[in-house]
Amino acid sequence: MIVKNPKFEISAVSQKQYPKNNLPEVVLVGKSNVGKSSFINTMINRKKLARTSSEPGKTRQLNFYNIDDKFYFVDLPGYGYSKMSKKEQLQVGKFTEEYLFSRKQIVLIIFLVDIRHKPTENDKLMYNYVISSKLPFIILTNKADKIAITKVDDTCKKIQKDLNPIGDAICLPFSAERKIYIQDVWKEIYKIFD
Repeated sequence: MIVKNPKFEISAVSQKQYPKNNLPEVVLVGKSNVGKSSFINTMINRKKLARTSSEPGKTRQLNFYNIDDKFYFVDLPGYGYSKMSKKEQLQVGKFTEEYLFSRKQIVLIIFLVDIRHKPTENDKLMYNYVISSKLPFIILTNKADKIAITKVDDTCKKIQKDLNPIGDAICLPFSAERKIYIQDVWKEIYKIFD
């Protein structure tokens, strides 16, 4: 997909701040520093629309990116970041949960995990959360450029088995660094809009 005019629209922490135009929303979840912002930049072929940081825990709001007035990528705060105070963690958890369980515009959840590591307890908790939302989702094993290309498919399958033993979830590799596997992800997004 060629994206012509993507724009950052709003950071929100409550329902009254969400966009009101009823465009479909593709939601990104994953632990801090897993590469959600880099994923957005790669998918839309822009360098800095979504702000990236080497410091985990930078995203503390729901960030809505308008993709050519067709849909939104919604970047959720990462989990598992210990420098956030308990109070902040509770606040972030509360508005994230409220969004995931009440927002009717969500059409797909993209759950990003790091291909180099076995899913953590936090990843498994988030996976259960995603399942309980009853929304369509895919698992993306990000940072595929960090392991040998010959190991990518097997590692992706292992992660899927860890998170989704019944094997009914789509699991794809992804690399923002090498800009590979982008078309596979667009195909899954298109399916939702068909």
